[in-house]
This record gives sequence, C-alpha cells and structure tokens, in this order.
Amino acid sequence: MIATFLAFLMNASEIIRSIEAEYIKTDLPTIYVGDTVKVGVRIKEGGKERTQPYEGVIIAKRGSGINSVITVRRVFQGIGVERAFLLHSPKIESIKVIRRGKVRRAKLYYLRNLVGKATRLKQRFDRPL
Repeated sequence: MIATFLAFLMNASEIIRSIEAEYIKTDLPTIYVGDTVKVGVRIKEGGKERTQPYEGVIIAKRGSGINSVITVRRVFQGIGVERAFLLHSPKIESIKVIRRGKVRRAKLYYLRNLVGKATRLKQRFDRPL
C-alpha cells in the first residue's frame, strides 16, 4: 500500500514537471548574486503594452525551476527600492547582465543598511557577461 502511494506521488511530480517544462525560459543568461542587471518588465497601460527597464543589483536568489525568484535592489531618488521577479514569468521580457559583482555571500541584505558609495561592489572579471 505504501509502495503504490509512493509510486502515485512520483507520477504526480513527473506530471507537474512535464507541465512546468513548457513554461521554463531557455534564453535566460547565467546570473549570480551581486550582478548588476537590467530587467525588461512588460507593463500594460490602457490598451498598450510597453517594456520598462529596471536596473539594479541582485541581492538574493531563491527557488528552483519554474519557481526561481531574484530580488533586485536599486536606489531611486535616495530611497532603496527592491523588487522580486519570477524569472520564468511572461511579464519578464529580457534580463541583461551589465556587470558582475565580486561578493562572498549568498544574500546581500546588508546593502539595505549602507548608504552612498559604501553600497558599491567590486567588479568581477573571471566570469563572462
């Protein structure tokens, strides 16, 4: 009885994985925490649709597969603004890596407490853009 239940669970996860495979984007660049990226976000205004760029530093990555999320932080008019983006969402048109950052942490939440030039990260040259 337990074996049939486990077999059912395995089949269910395989079915879910096959459905998710249709929606996973393959044209995304390899991105790391600390990278400065420009995310093209589709915005609907009235009946029109346009792409608005959102540029900032990736301070966190979480999730895997279709549920992978990046948190991008930028400073706008002296105020820190963070946005979380589902990587495989249809609202994300493009992601372009502008520069690679040299960091030693998986999450850069400490950037929230820093101001001005202290928030700059050293550039990394060993990984291509």
